[in-house]
Amino acid sequence: MKVKGVISEERITLPEMKGQLAQVEARRLDAEQEMSYELRQSIEHANHLSKTSAEQSRDLVDKLLTLEKMKPDIAFRIANIMPQSRDELRAIYAKERYTLTGEELDAILEMVITHL
Repeated sequence: MKVKGVISEERITLPEMKGQLAQVEARRLDAEQEMSYELRQSIEHANHLSKTSAEQSRDLVDKLLTLEKMKPDIAFRIANIMPQSRDELRAIYAKERYTLTGEELDAILEMVITHL
């Protein structure tokens, strides 16, 4: 399948993508259409790695974006990975030009734990 052009683009979290892929899967099954290998792998990937619901992940992104040193791409990465330790969180921030203090890391981890 060749893509001719992008009509629109928006960021979504992995649990939100899982929901959209479930809708695609249901439509294909109802229409008795075969699912491509890529679609099956995408569904399996989303099911395996989603750790929370779509609503909780979006709420986490919204709360993370209120923090001072938070960029949208990092907020979505945190919501997708759901880090459980300071080391995992530091790995997400590894490419940034600044480092977070222990208090800032703990505040982010508390937000993540409340949304699991």
